[in-house]
Amino acid sequence: MGTVQSIVHSQIGDYLVTIEEKNRATYLRAYTNWRYQAVEKTREQMEIIEIPLVEPPLCVACCAVTGDLLVGCARSLVIFSLRRQALSERLSVLDFERFLILHVPGWTPTQVALCAGFVALQTELEVLVLKLERFQSRSQGGGTKEPRALVPEEMITGINDDEETDARKDVHRDPDDFIMFQRNQELLGVEAKDCGVSVSLECTGMENEARDSLGVTYVLYRRFAPDFFQGCSVEETCLHSLQLHPVFTASGGREGAVEAKEPTCVFCFFSLPNTGYMYSLMNTMELISTYQYPEKAQQAVVSDQFLHVITRNALQCFSVRCSAVAARAEDPYIDTTMKACPLYTMAVCALRIQLFIGLKTLCHDRNHIVLLTAADVDSKDGTPRISRRTMSRKSPIPKVKESSEGGHGWNLYIVNTVSTLQLYSEMVEYSQKYESSNPLSHSCVHLLSEAHLLLRAALLDPRVTDPTEREQLQKAFQESCAQLGDCYSRFDKRECHLALPYYKMSGLLVTDVIQRNKPFSGNSAGFGKGFLFYLKHSLYEETMEELNQETADAVLDIFGEAEPAQLLHVVSSPFMRRASPVPALAHLERREAAGAPSVVLTLTMATLALRLGDAALYRQQMGRHAEMLQVYGFIEEPKLLLHGRGKGVVPTALARHLRDTQEGLLVAAVVALHENSKVRLEEADVFFQELCRDGAEAQDGAGAEGGAEAGGGAGAQVGPQLLVDFWEALLVASSQDPVIQELLFRLTSVYIDRVATSVYIDLLSNQGVKPLKTAEDLVNSCCHYGTLFPWVSVLTPAQLSITPGNQEDLEKLQSLLCGPSLDVCSVLPLLEQLSDADSAGLSVHVLCASRLGQHKLAIDRLLDRCPQAVVPYANHELQQDRTALWWQKLFPELCDRARSAGSENAILLSALKETLVVVAAELNPLEFLELLPDDGTAEFFLPHLLDCCQRNLTA
Repeated sequence: MGTVQSIVHSQIGDYLVTIEEKNRATYLRAYTNWRYQAVEKTREQMEIIEIPLVEPPLCVACCAVTGDLLVGCARSLVIFSLRRQALSERLSVLDFERFLILHVPGWTPTQVALCAGFVALQTELEVLVLKLERFQSRSQGGGTKEPRALVPEEMITGINDDEETDARKDVHRDPDDFIMFQRNQELLGVEAKDCGVSVSLECTGMENEARDSLGVTYVLYRRFAPDFFQGCSVEETCLHSLQLHPVFTASGGREGAVEAKEPTCVFCFFSLPNTGYMYSLMNTMELISTYQYPEKAQQAVVSDQFLHVITRNALQCFSVRCSAVAARAEDPYIDTTMKACPLYTMAVCALRIQLFIGLKTLCHDRNHIVLLTAADVDSKDGTPRISRRTMSRKSPIPKVKESSEGGHGWNLYIVNTVSTLQLYSEMVEYSQKYESSNPLSHSCVHLLSEAHLLLRAALLDPRVTDPTEREQLQKAFQESCAQLGDCYSRFDKRECHLALPYYKMSGLLVTDVIQRNKPFSGNSAGFGKGFLFYLKHSLYEETMEELNQETADAVLDIFGEAEPAQLLHVVSSPFMRRASPVPALAHLERREAAGAPSVVLTLTMATLALRLGDAALYRQQMGRHAEMLQVYGFIEEPKLLLHGRGKGVVPTALARHLRDTQEGLLVAAVVALHENSKVRLEEADVFFQELCRDGAEAQDGAGAEGGAEAGGGAGAQVGPQLLVDFWEALLVASSQDPVIQELLFRLTSVYIDRVATSVYIDLLSNQGVKPLKTAEDLVNSCCHYGTLFPWVSVLTPAQLSITPGNQEDLEKLQSLLCGPSLDVCSVLPLLEQLSDADSAGLSVHVLCASRLGQHKLAIDRLLDRCPQAVVPYANHELQQDRTALWWQKLFPELCDRARSAGSENAILLSALKETLVVVAAELNPLEFLELLPDDGTAEFFLPHLLDCCQRNLTA
């Protein structure tokens, strides 16, 4: 509708926005449904929306996330929200609502950008980036239209008129009309608020709450001083190509309508004629790349993988670091021993240069670059020079006078960018040439890193949805990781540790990695530090496969020559089980002869002696140190006893031998491993179950697998004796309350099971399996086991006619119930399987009732089943605040039961007499008389009444 001064396309909403000039007036217009007009579809015609503005528009930008519109004017920035109005199920129209005005006094932007809440504006030599954010409302009222300042008030006062606005702090005019610029300045993050630029907001949208909650945060401020040594005049030294570039990843794709997900990263790019700058604004806020152009650049465009720059006669392509930043924002395991990624601070490189004639402008759309060229026959360089004296703050840069249409040869080019896989292959080919000339050159690593980042960018792109393409990219990515791993594995520098994560990401087996590094070593001592670092950590982290004999022997030779201090751990590794014991023993003997003996070395040599079947050598090595020192040796190297983690724990041959010969040492070692956080309790359970599965307790090990592994429970299976020995020993040593409570529950479960299952105890007795500690040992060494109460011994005397093993477990159970630590409520469900028909079960039930304060119930049970224990029980339990139970519960019960039994029950009568002695000593005569029965048998109680009176008179 007019002469187009500027045109921008928004992918969100698929609309075009233009700044047009007609009849000396400037208009802002948006064109929608333009594609239908292009293909002559008349059913839906193109719509033109003219957007009114108070000031003429100077520049415009669209948000790649929401489709919102940002318009730069002489004194302010205006943001329009993109609205989609549904007219029917299939038809909807776009509209724009003026949402926000940013007042920036003193700034007349030459370019603006908008993306995901970030607002960037640029003048000739300054760039400011802000972030629009929602803050907590400070005022309850609403409806005010006044601009709300978000910087100190003194920064805003005195800059309302035009003259004051032009006299900004960074520019001073002398009488001769020269321009004096301040020095370069860069302010990031919280420092950016000190840039001296004031910003205030005026909300104009319909959402009232936005007026009180919307604010800005200063993100970036950069000011440049002209560089007279770059071959450009002052007039030519101006910023251009301001962009805010979002990067979306597979976890936050933008495939959708107006409302899109947040980008993973946002980058800000702007450029001087000879230098470009790329900043990261999310996750990490810093300058990540600087681009030096070989000649003056006219325009630059950023994409996820490249920076495209045009000069007067060349299209140049540079690498970018977007994928390196996005990868770290996406994956928390980057820069660990698990994963790696080239640093985003790595220097950029030029990838391609293509020559054209008279390049004017370019734009980028995924895999295509669109170029507009014009051959100017009137000017040799196409850019007329402007006198420096004509430059002033009141007069902008004069526009280049266009030649007549006949003087230009306009051309439009669409250039297909090279596919990622093809460019990756070319870069790998070039890197191989660098490698052939200098295998340890950083140029080779740099080029491979660039290729790696290209593949990362493609894999992170949510628009790459074709399964075949993603599979090819993933295959190339693993190949790239392997190549980088090869480079770093040969380094002896600080970066050599990167061989480990890159080899992990490559998916290569350790055997493959060893084969890849052999050609570069020549001998075992020639392997690089990076390779040794990878191999050592693969052994420590247990991420490698079990090696065959040839490869395992090669690994022994490698560490024997390069790092002999690691041999002990290497020999003990579960992945080295197929290594020949003879050369392994020879390596250890040389290590010992070199003056480095240790307990771990002795234990390792004993393990190899077992593999060789040399019993004499085994006894010799094991006899060199006391058992306590051997326990310390197992703490230093747990793999001498067990391999694997979690439920995959497997005992070693040495552990199986100790099971049959030195089970005390074995249990003490595993307890020490647990207390030093080398083995978890569940892993120790699996270890002993596996250890006893094929040993002397094989008949019960399989049946105990379910219950013992789960830590016991109601009706839990009986566990292997060695496992119970471990629990008892750990209970003695542990100081962690959660572990103690778990062990108390497990042991109580086992004891109850064994007392209730005499068949099992008989089986143990016949096999000769005995516990490492008796009940007396545990009482003397562990505070959680208490001394048996006197009345318990009356219930279950030592000469009780039960098996010895059953008697031992019964005493341990009783001792736990007599101790201070066991929570009786937690084991009440377990009592259902234990009958109180015999003295053993009765003692447990009465102990539990007593611990729970159920003394009346305990007295009834004892009177019913074992009256001879009731007085010892009362003497022990009915003390202090429970003394009244002597005459409130015990005395009446004994009177009633003795009366019904007559003189035949001497035990009840004896208990009654002992009870009367206590009652007469505690009560006065009147209280005692009230207790006596009124059935005419008072003469029976007269001696005790007399004793009561005498005590009362004495008192």
